[in-house]
Amino acid sequence: MTKFVPHNYQRYCINRVLTTPALGLLLDMGLGKTVITLTAVNDLKYNQFAVNKVLVIAPKKVAESTWAREAEKWEHLKLLRFSTVLGSATKRVRALNTPADIYVINRENIPWLVEYYRNAWPFDMVIVDEFSSFKNHQAKRFKSLKWVRPHIKRIVGLTGTPAPNGLLDIWAQVYLLDNGERLGKTIGGFRERYFEPNQRNRDRVFNYAPKVGADDAIQQLIGDICVSMKAEDYLELPDITYNTIPVVLDSKAQKSYDRLESEMLLQVDESTIDAGSAAVLTNKLLQLCNGAVYDENREIVNIHDCKMEAFLELLEGLNGKPALVFYNFKHDKERIKKALAKSGLRIRGLETDQDQIDWNNRQIDILLAHPASAAYGLNLQQGGNHVIWFGLNWSLELYQQANKRLHRQGQTEKVIIHHLTVAGGVDEDVAAALENKTSTQDQLMFALKARIERVQKEGDPT
Repeated sequence: MTKFVPHNYQRYCINRVLTTPALGLLLDMGLGKTVITLTAVNDLKYNQFAVNKVLVIAPKKVAESTWAREAEKWEHLKLLRFSTVLGSATKRVRALNTPADIYVINRENIPWLVEYYRNAWPFDMVIVDEFSSFKNHQAKRFKSLKWVRPHIKRIVGLTGTPAPNGLLDIWAQVYLLDNGERLGKTIGGFRERYFEPNQRNRDRVFNYAPKVGADDAIQQLIGDICVSMKAEDYLELPDITYNTIPVVLDSKAQKSYDRLESEMLLQVDESTIDAGSAAVLTNKLLQLCNGAVYDENREIVNIHDCKMEAFLELLEGLNGKPALVFYNFKHDKERIKKALAKSGLRIRGLETDQDQIDWNNRQIDILLAHPASAAYGLNLQQGGNHVIWFGLNWSLELYQQANKRLHRQGQTEKVIIHHLTVAGGVDEDVAAALENKTSTQDQLMFALKARIERVQKEGDPT
């Protein structure tokens, strides 16, 4: 066990949690949100007797072990008892009835938990890890937490990216802190005051842009209940480098790609496309870029190996250095494992706590992970300094958080992020959107419409 000596900014944040009943801790990745919060909980529970039962709501992988493991690291947190409320309903009920100080549950089970307790809600303090996952005011998890909010004396929201897709995302999170006191009781009123329609057609507004000065006005309003800090201001972190590896398709693969792309896109009228169909189409095109697609029976159809070959060359160039590899589709993972089967490399999927431990102990050469399951809470910085994106997706938040698994406090080497992108493919649209930090549904739709228009002008290449 290690003695915790907080940095000045950490001491400040601990004091804010102790003195502010409802607080948004908007700390950048790697600044130690977990130990800050647990230190405050420990004080509130065992020194001030101010809280009784604490609930931590977290992404599933984080809920499984991150919070309890963080407490095990520090000497001053040895009194804290944890109960993880996961698994079947029977297991969850048993965990809730186990004596503990902190109960950790995944966010998908919040509606169930609220229904289970209703007005007998026992948690006087709630900590929401990755608060931005409560940004949707229409989601069940938001509505459930809102319903029991009057029973909660203290609430802490933790996130590095409170508004990954724009300022509108902040309303629901701040509402859970202050019941609408600062930004208004309704999302409509908030939108009316601080935003104006941006892209629209005759019948529908596609998105909203902040009015001039809205950013400052909102920050002014929430400044007393939100602590916002950036990692670069407080940490000596090594540099991070981005390396794009363009994948050029051979003529046969290019013909296959062009044919499938045009067949798909020519069936769609760009004026009627919506977010749902845009996501389906771009997912199919991203699969094509990676080399294989699912057919209507969910069977894998191999199209080309061009990206796989570039990937294998990249690994060869790393000269045995370990790499954290992010894949986008399940078939990517299976094909990567097959391609590396005879390589002699130690390959593992990131699925259990042991995988995380072995990676950090340098016992894994290639760690395969999906960004959605590895984006939050996992500390992988001791296992290597190379990230390879075999396939990208449109979520800026997942992309940034996934990269931060290596680029965080404790990393001793320069972190290099490699992107494998098909030249001329939809890969490039995603990479450009991520680079410009504009990875939104609208960006997805605009990029796709441009592709549809191009294909319609060119006609079917076959």
